[in-house]
Amino acid sequence: MEIQLKELDAKGFVMTRENNKRVGMMTYSIAGAELIIIDHTEVEPAYNGKGIGKQMLCKIVEMARKKNIKIIPLCPFAAGMFSRFEDIRDVLKS
Repeated sequence: MEIQLKELDAKGFVMTRENNKRVGMMTYSIAGAELIIIDHTEVEPAYNGKGIGKQMLCKIVEMARKKNIKIIPLCPFAAGMFSRFEDIRDVLKS
């Protein structure tokens, strides 16, 4: 499984691929030097329940920690993950 994070202008995304096929994507908007907004998550149905969404979110959390930025999770999936997992809330915008 390959997970890539890319940014272009005011947008960014994490894409997960397996055997050169996209299996998941999480997108975000860059709302400033210290803030991003996760706005969408999608995972191919065949990969539901395999932790793809959580892996993508963890990649964004890792990037946020390195850059010392905060996250607003507008996407229902991301918001749910922040509710469930206390260990990633350090990057949550309060």
